[in-house]
Amino acid sequence: MQHTLRRSLPMLAFALAVAIGWHFGFISTESASMVGMLGITMNTAGARVIDPILSTVAQGYQNAEFIGMNLFPYVPVGQRGGKIVTFGKEDFALYNTARAPGADTKRIQYGFSGSPYALESHSLEGLVPFEFLQEAAAVPGIDMARGGIMKVQNIIALRLEYVQATLATTAANYPAGNKTTLVGTAQWSDFSGTSDPISDIEVAKEAIRAKIGKRPNTVAVGAAVWAKLRQHPKIVDRIKYTGRDSATPELVASLFGVKRMLIGDAIYDNNGTFADVWGKYCVIGYTELGTLAELGVPSFGYTYRLNGYPLVEQPYEDRNAKSWIYPVTDEFSPVIAGNTAGYLISAAVA
Repeated sequence: MQHTLRRSLPMLAFALAVAIGWHFGFISTESASMVGMLGITMNTAGARVIDPILSTVAQGYQNAEFIGMNLFPYVPVGQRGGKIVTFGKEDFALYNTARAPGADTKRIQYGFSGSPYALESHSLEGLVPFEFLQEAAAVPGIDMARGGIMKVQNIIALRLEYVQATLATTAANYPAGNKTTLVGTAQWSDFSGTSDPISDIEVAKEAIRAKIGKRPNTVAVGAAVWAKLRQHPKIVDRIKYTGRDSATPELVASLFGVKRMLIGDAIYDNNGTFADVWGKYCVIGYTELGTLAELGVPSFGYTYRLNGYPLVEQPYEDRNAKSWIYPVTDEFSPVIAGNTAGYLISAAVA
């Protein structure tokens, strides 16, 4: 086996050198194709040639307008399917932990006991015409490859934001005591004196605390809800003592007693009409940002994502379209890990 590996190394090094030369234009497509004639191929398991520099660009992508990752933070996973990490009532059980001399020690199980998840593959190619590349070459600071990848990433990220918002704003995903629908004068768009967003948020916070033992740290609302919430008389009355002229997300977060007040500004094209991704909803939740550092900690949701993704495959020329093609692939699946760690207010405004 070692002898075979020693024989293969020079061929692999040569193939890598050809790929790099082709990518940067030192070697033509025709010359690069000679690699196949030399018998240097890759099997399907390793056939995907990744561009590490462009993949780093894709992995560093962030859109400040998207808020879904605050409710469904990324968790890197090594497999495309598995079990959702959930939080059970056994964590609140009053175990008799006393042990008599010589008696067996009691045990509690630790691990994955949730429902299954399966990652979805999302792929899109960015097309950059030769003409654009030639024109951009004359202007310092313009990177058409990076721009093409960012455009693709923005479209994939919008799809993810939409899926996350749909999960978070679907009433069927919550238990009976963790959701409500406002009607009439109870809606926050009614300034007559009946509606009370501060009281409604307190009810939601207590409903979550009573079931998971932690107070929620996040409130997320759609743009239409925020437009009314920031002008609500009971909000304005509270902040007037702060010396501020208008409500900000930070001020309202402090007023609600949470760490994060998120405004969902993202929109999407709904059959020719632009619509808010987060609609007229308010989502209150407890989320652990970062990774699953502490399995079993109650958290509203996660976004499972395959390790090393998103990635950009080796760009290639499309002679017919006279363009360079930049393929981007991501694999993820947002899930609700603990529906008792969330609370949904539907029809928050009219």
